[in-house]
This record gives sequence, C-alpha cells and structure tokens, in this order.
Amino acid sequence: MQGFQDSSGPPNVAQLQATMQAIELACASIQMHINPSAAEATILSLRQSPHPYQTCQFILENSLVANARFQAAAAIRDAAIREWSFLTADVKKSLIRFCLCYIMQHASSPERYVQAKVSAVAAQLMKRGWLDFEASERESFFYQINQSIHGAHGSDVQFCGINFLESLVSEFSPSTSSAMGLPREFHEQCRRSLELNYLKTFYCWAKDAAASVTSMIIDSQTEVPEVKVCTAALRLMFQILNWDFHNTVAAKASINFYFVGVKDHGDSTKRSEYNLVQPGPAWCDVLVSSGHISWLLNLYAALRQKFSCQAFWLDCPIALSARKLIVQFCSLAGTIFHSDNGQMHENHLLQLLLGIMQWIDPPDAVSRAIENGKCESEMLDGCRALLSIATVTTPFVFDQLLKSIRPFGTLQLLSSLMGEVVKVLMTHNSDEETWSWQARDILLDSWTALLIPLERSGQSSLLPHEGISAAANLFALIVESELKVASASASDDNVEAEYFQASVSAMDERLSAYALIARAAINVTVPFLIGLFTERLSKLNKVHH
Repeated sequence: MQGFQDSSGPPNVAQLQATMQAIELACASIQMHINPSAAEATILSLRQSPHPYQTCQFILENSLVANARFQAAAAIRDAAIREWSFLTADVKKSLIRFCLCYIMQHASSPERYVQAKVSAVAAQLMKRGWLDFEASERESFFYQINQSIHGAHGSDVQFCGINFLESLVSEFSPSTSSAMGLPREFHEQCRRSLELNYLKTFYCWAKDAAASVTSMIIDSQTEVPEVKVCTAALRLMFQILNWDFHNTVAAKASINFYFVGVKDHGDSTKRSEYNLVQPGPAWCDVLVSSGHISWLLNLYAALRQKFSCQAFWLDCPIALSARKLIVQFCSLAGTIFHSDNGQMHENHLLQLLLGIMQWIDPPDAVSRAIENGKCESEMLDGCRALLSIATVTTPFVFDQLLKSIRPFGTLQLLSSLMGEVVKVLMTHNSDEETWSWQARDILLDSWTALLIPLERSGQSSLLPHEGISAAANLFALIVESELKVASASASDDNVEAEYFQASVSAMDERLSAYALIARAAINVTVPFLIGLFTERLSKLNKVHH
C-alpha cells in the first residue's frame, strides 16, 4: 500500500482530511474486528511513510478519535527515529516542541493514554537528540517544563509536566529505555549526562511541586485536583531515587560495614525486593539535611489522621506513593552520609523508624485490625521498611535505634512483629497466600539481612544479648507453628505433585532462614531442640509399646 507521504509546499487540507479519515476508519475497524488485516496495513503505512509529520500533527490536532491520535503520535516517533540523521536541527526541535505544547494544551483531556503516548514520544525524541543539542537548547525545553510544574498554569498542566519528567527519566534509565538502533555507548552517555546535570534538579522540582499543594490537600474537605499532582510528584521522586546511580561501586567500597554497610548477600534466600539508594554526597543537601524527610513523614501522618475513618484510604494512590517513598528512604546509604562514625545515618534511620512505628506497633493491635478488615498494605510496607533498615545496618546499630527512645530495642520489635504474624499463620493454617504469608517472608528476609553477614564474618557474638533472647523466643514459636502445620498436613493425601514440590522448595528456603535465627541464639535453641526431640521420641516409643 502506498504511504501517506507529506506533500511539499503549503498543506493540502483535503489530502490531510482524507488521510485522517482513513486512519480513523482503520482504528474503528480494528476495534470492531472488521477486516483487521487491511486496517493494520493502513496504520502501518502511515508509520512507515517518509516524513509524515505534517499529516500526523494534523490528526493529533483535529481528529475526534482518540486511537487515531494515538497512532499519529506513534508514527511521529517511528519516522523521527528512523529519519533523525537526515532531519534539520530546526525540524528536530520543532517536533519536540510540538509534542510538549500538545500535552500542555490538552492537559485536561480525559484520554490519558493519548497524553501518555505523546509525552513518551517527546521524551524519546529529546533523548535521541540529547547529544546533538547544545546545553542552551536543552534548557529552553526544560524552562517550559519547569514553568508548568510550578503550577502557574493550573493543576492539570502541572500534572502533565511532572508526567513528562517521569517519561524522560524512564527513557534515560537503561532498564526502561526504548530501542533506537544506536550503540550502547550512546545510551550510557545520555544516562551519565542526565544524572550529573539534571536528575537532582528534577527531584527538586518534584519536591517543590508536592510541597506547594500539601496544605491545600490537608485542609480541603473534599478531594481536590492537587491530590493527583502530589501523587505524581511523589511517584517521580521515587522513580528518581530508584535510579542506578553511577557511583554505586565506589560507595560500596568506601563504607564501613559495621556502621552503615551495604551488604552483598550473594546466595541468600531473599524473597523480597529492595533497592539500595546510593546517590552520593552531592545529594545530601536535598535528601538528608533539608528537612525533606520530615515533610514527607508529616504529610503522610496528617493524611493518615485526616482519613482515619476511611478504611480504603490506605490503598489510594497518594497513600501508596507516599509510603513507597518513605520505604525507599530507608534504603539510603553510602557516601551521601558524612564520615561521622555513622551518626548522621543512624539519626536518619531513627527519624524514619519513628515515622513508621504506627504502621506496625503494637504488633498484636495491628494484626487484630487487619484480621477485622483493615487494609494490610500499610503494615506490609512497615515490614519492608524494617527490611530496608536491616539491609543497611548491623544488628547492633539496628537494635540501638529504638533503644535510644524506648526500653526495648528494634530486634525485640522485629521478633514481636514476626511472632504475631506466626500466630496468625498458626490460627488460620491456610494454603492460600495471605497477608501473613507476605509479612512472614519479608520479616524473615530482615533477619537474614542482619544475620548472614555476622555468620560469614564469624562474629555472631556481635548480636546484642536482648537480640539473642528475642531470636530464641521467636525460634520456639516458629517451631511450634511449623509442627502444627506438619501435623495438620500429615494425613492429607490430596496434595498435587506440582504443588507439593513448590511447597517443599518454599519450605527449604524458610528452613534456611529459620536456621539462621536458631544459630543466632545457639546456646538456647540447641538445648530446646534436644528437649523437643527427646519429648517426641518418648511419645513415639509409648505409641509403639
């Protein structure tokens, strides 16, 4: 089929209209499953046409069919990437400006997927020309974005500006970048440039945007548009902190393990995902010493209090985004903290721990509320925060965090929390994966993060005395729970082979973690196990006699 090639000279409106109608008809045909092959060929023809920019822009600006606009945006992207080397500098910049202007002008459009597509196209074209453009040319694009994010043009435009930066950061990140048929070195140069010159600035823009709408959200009696702005800003901040910062290796090498070590567990049996955040010393002013974390914790606490009567709120986007960012801050490590014997890092972790205590403490009350219908996501995020803290500290530092303000340490809290989860598992004894399964796995990973480095270094004695006691008590409860489960399943012959194999594999992983906890309190747990075996053997002997 012949392509929809732009004609040279003034636009031929009749031809543009005809092309738009053909694309609209093709989109409708695909949706209604009417001759889809021919319809797909029509759309493909547009995407493969040389220099189709005028046509695609006409469709984006005039079509009432959202799918047609989506396809036009996709065609701009395909053609521009394909023809980039032959386009003039002015055409390249005009395509990016068109996309940016389009998303701002249509900021209130209900068809979010079209907006997202045009935003993604702008991000991809900006990356494609990143090494071609002068710094001043990039700045002109970002000036427009910054103006939108400041909120001068309303919350819809502010939201679109933040979303564009999210698309841009995603495009520059190696794990989420689009294929452009270019060597790896190109992508690496772009990544390095964005990280060194813009990433921190983007974070500050997002932080300021969220802070600018906080009061309005908290004080309003109804949901306001600013909620989506704040949610998008929190999401962008999380995305930026999730960046694979180039100085990670150097940071690992420079850390004193016994204060704020970054642990490489190698073959440990981790079931939970977490990412260390190591942006380096240049980020200290923005992330650590600016009061930013206090603002974030206060925002979540205020919203939590405001919506305490609405059970669903814990799972709404702004709550989820705020908690994800708080948990991510628990993974902050490396040279961002001053060389002050770990004191700055400990203060940072204590501040976060105090903020999340309401999510997980007291464990029995939290567990009871969940069993009575409360959403479990907040409690699980609290467990993830403990895992993150355990990953960047030693058992001694981990335990001392709470001891500075409470009569018991953080290890006791970890033990009590997991003990409560184990009790719930014993009560229900269900094959279905429930919140208590998830919590158990996350908390087991927390113990693993704390204990494996001690075992490998041969310094298990560094576990505090109260930690040994907490580990011993927890292990006894775990054994009781697993024996109860084993007893209940011993006579069950209806277990499918595949499920049984998966169950055995999962049990092997858990046993490895249980063994770590047992060895941490070996002077207590070995006599306990000997006594238990003796008791069970005695019962067996009585049965046989």
